[in-house]
Amino acid sequence: MARANAEKADLLPCLAEVFRTYGYEGASLALISQATGLGKGSLYHFFPGGKQEMAEAVLAEIDAWFTASIFTPLRTTPNAAHAITNMFAATAAYFQSGQKICLLGLMGLSETRDRFAQCISLYFQHWITALQEALLRLGHDAHKARTLAIGSIAAIQGALVLARALNHTDTFNSVLAQAEQACLTR
Repeated sequence: MARANAEKADLLPCLAEVFRTYGYEGASLALISQATGLGKGSLYHFFPGGKQEMAEAVLAEIDAWFTASIFTPLRTTPNAAHAITNMFAATAAYFQSGQKICLLGLMGLSETRDRFAQCISLYFQHWITALQEALLRLGHDAHKARTLAIGSIAAIQGALVLARALNHTDTFNSVLAQAEQACLTR
């Protein structure tokens, strides 16, 4: 059944879940149509560039959320420890304690990587750099701040895989707690 009066922004969560579930290549227009409740003609009305434009809109939405909720607070919150603690809490909430996979991580590991390479790379670079800046303000030296930032993002991504594979949210939360503690310990 077609949705009446759909807004483009309202479609993005549905599109994101289709891409998370089936990957970019497996996300057929039939699956997208079913998830959004829109026919192919309506989908092309909102996204004339087709599936590529849909994925780009979803990735832009994710980037906007992470910029507002993670990257900017890490860079601008005066209390660096508070910013880091909030980053881990927001990350746990966003990924539903490991039950929601990272779409950029998924795309980075799939054949789709080259198609969205710049977006994927910038997402991870921005996260590492923002966390590194907070760690420097917290008092870590430059080498340790960089190492902790990279290690923390790697731990988050790895914890997402383990939590999903084991169907165990405690795994995700435990890894995040360890990474947070490592960041806050000087």
